[in-house]
Amino acid sequence: MPDTALVVVVIAIALFFDFTNGFHDTANAIATSVSTHALSPRAAVLLSAVMNFVGAFVTLKVAATIGTGIAPPGQVTLLMILAALVGGIAWNLITWYGGLPSSSTHALIGGLIGAVIVGLGFDGVEWHGVITKMIIPLVVSPILGFIVAYLVMLAIYWIFRGANPRRINRGFRVAQVLSAAYVSFSHGTNDSQKTMGVITLALVSGHFLHAFAVPLWVIAAAAAAMGSGTYVGGWRIIRTMGTRLYKIAPAQGFDAQTVAATLIQGAAQFGWPVSTTHVVTGAVLGAGATENPTAVRWGVGLNILATWILTIPMAALMAAIVYLVLHIAGR
Repeated sequence: MPDTALVVVVIAIALFFDFTNGFHDTANAIATSVSTHALSPRAAVLLSAVMNFVGAFVTLKVAATIGTGIAPPGQVTLLMILAALVGGIAWNLITWYGGLPSSSTHALIGGLIGAVIVGLGFDGVEWHGVITKMIIPLVVSPILGFIVAYLVMLAIYWIFRGANPRRINRGFRVAQVLSAAYVSFSHGTNDSQKTMGVITLALVSGHFLHAFAVPLWVIAAAAAAMGSGTYVGGWRIIRTMGTRLYKIAPAQGFDAQTVAATLIQGAAQFGWPVSTTHVVTGAVLGAGATENPTAVRWGVGLNILATWILTIPMAALMAAIVYLVLHIAGR
């Protein structure tokens, strides 16, 4: 296949990955708002889609990390990028079907690592950058989300200790509209950039760009794909995030969303591609643990944790298989 045609195919699949990222991660932004009846499902999805689109234009540091941090752009071929995307999409669809909030970020990073290992060998991967800028932030961020949400929830209980519960719930339902918008905005800032990085990497590999610099049309296309996917919605995962972890209250929902969004936004400013799914889940668990640790369904949380651990190696394996098949077929 000529390079031009292959670049077009890679871009189309990258945007589809962005779309699946949007519907896969919709739950991160709106599950708690829907479960507490702060927003109707339709209104929540629309709000999330708009804010995801807007957030994509904030910074390009995460795009640079994805595009240049796993392997040198000049050594990554279009076939590797294609295999990475297919592997990531496959894992996204498997976990979506199972209703498990796995990480699209992990899936993409795993796919790129698997394709690069098969194509260039283990030495082809920039392991120092992968570990320091990707793996460590991905591991630490949900733990930090749990701790901060737990502490903030304790502070909320203390501040409003003498207030009328019905009035407090009503006030936090209103506040959740803002916190849901904040999560969606931060999700767009961090997650859509990953696709921007992949598309720009493909443009460099296909010799359409001489250096790694994200064009404006790539930003707009990735933002639109993410927003569209968000509007479609991932209702299976919304059920897991909003109801199966524990019965969430408006104050806890506001706490979890605000803490998670702040951490995600901060990570984006450093160029760290953290997982929105991980951070929000950690914050939800942290907020719930303050009321009654036994109210949290830790078994569901452990299933989610197992999915997190499996995502990078499974996406890498799928991408490696896809690369081998494409490489053999292209001979």
